[in-house]
Amino acid sequence: MSRRKLDHYRFSAEAQNVIEAGKPLYTQIKGNWNEFYFKNDNPLVLELACGKGEYTVGLSTHFPDKNFIGMDLKGDRIARGSQLASERNLHNVAFLRAGIQYSHEFFAPNEVSEIWLIHPDPQVRARDEAKRLTNLRYLNDYAAFLKPDGKFCLKTDSTFLYDYTLETIEKSGAYRIVEHTADLYNSHLLDDHFGVTTHYERIFTAKGYTIKYINAIVL
Repeated sequence: MSRRKLDHYRFSAEAQNVIEAGKPLYTQIKGNWNEFYFKNDNPLVLELACGKGEYTVGLSTHFPDKNFIGMDLKGDRIARGSQLASERNLHNVAFLRAGIQYSHEFFAPNEVSEIWLIHPDPQVRARDEAKRLTNLRYLNDYAAFLKPDGKFCLKTDSTFLYDYTLETIEKSGAYRIVEHTADLYNSHLLDDHFGVTTHYERIFTAKGYTIKYINAIVL
């Protein structure tokens, strides 16, 4: 492991805005995000597979009246988002280091108002469907802790994942698709993103890929 990664892991272990195994809130936070961490009643917005937390931090600056949680397993990535949030003195941001498959262990029913999934690995091979973060199992998990009319949003460069997710949302019966587009940058929906992009999104668009977007709500 590189020295840089080790430094990031140490940062996460010490950072107050990172919740991970070994810290008290890790086993206490489910159903208690507002009370134990944020100390307010503002809506919870969850970014799954947040990577470096670019969306979590970016949106939090536009919505100081919402609480943002970035969730990812990679501690070195989370450390970067954690540090950026600390440098910007953002008190409405937290990071959770855990696998997405365990999300139901950290969020109680009806606790989350919005979920954002930004450029996840599309896992295109058929044998890897269980890893796709928009398969039926995951979508049902998300619906369980989203509030009624809670929002689920996907942003992706992958046509495969875009089409797959549209089909899977319909199959789930737990959501209603509000709007979607296969070309976000040439859509009125672009304004919903407040100019927030990720490193990979900038790479994809520079290569000529269009960005797809789905906005659905829980029934």
